[in-house]
Amino acid sequence: MIIGICGGTGSGKTTIARSIVDTVGCEKVVLVEQDSYYRNLGDMPLDERRQANFDHPDSIDSEMMVNHLLRLKQGLTVEMPVYDMKTHTRTEDIVMIDPRPVVIVEGILIFSEPRVLDVIDIRIFVDTPDDVRLMRRMRRDITERGRTWERTLDQYERTIRPMHFEFVEPSKRHAHIIVPEGSNSGITIEFLCGMIREKLNQQEAASN
Repeated sequence: MIIGICGGTGSGKTTIARSIVDTVGCEKVVLVEQDSYYRNLGDMPLDERRQANFDHPDSIDSEMMVNHLLRLKQGLTVEMPVYDMKTHTRTEDIVMIDPRPVVIVEGILIFSEPRVLDVIDIRIFVDTPDDVRLMRRMRRDITERGRTWERTLDQYERTIRPMHFEFVEPSKRHAHIIVPEGSNSGITIEFLCGMIREKLNQQEAASN
């Protein structure tokens, strides 16, 4: 079973996804992050890499991501790339992802790409106000990615905001469940984990 968690940058989707893994257990759930599948820009000068549009579907190697999701669904291990957000390149490292009964894939564009959408069984959209998302993005880029306030704001105005309204927000219509305001409260996590456990029990009963 593949569960997709989508939402704009800074919406809280990664926090929710990781909370589900921690609550249900890594022996049952594995997390695949769309950010790992950004295309490698290592052949471009650093200044050009920084100007790239990372919020357009073409920035993601969707073919590789879909291939990996299908392999996990078939019970096969995959080698997930590791992407360096500071240099906008793939590192030489890989992360071995073993198949689990539930695969959670999260990212801003997973509902915008039909090939990815087709392999997702349950679609969850985290709907968070723009100002909250912007504040979270600013904080993350400055503290975790070594970027300046000016550079982050420029990227937000140039690509993040327009691409959100062109691709991310319209993709909300594909969601089966909408989580309002990016809530990661105990009630939200409890509800989603309960749903996953119920699906797992149904799968186990069907296999018996």
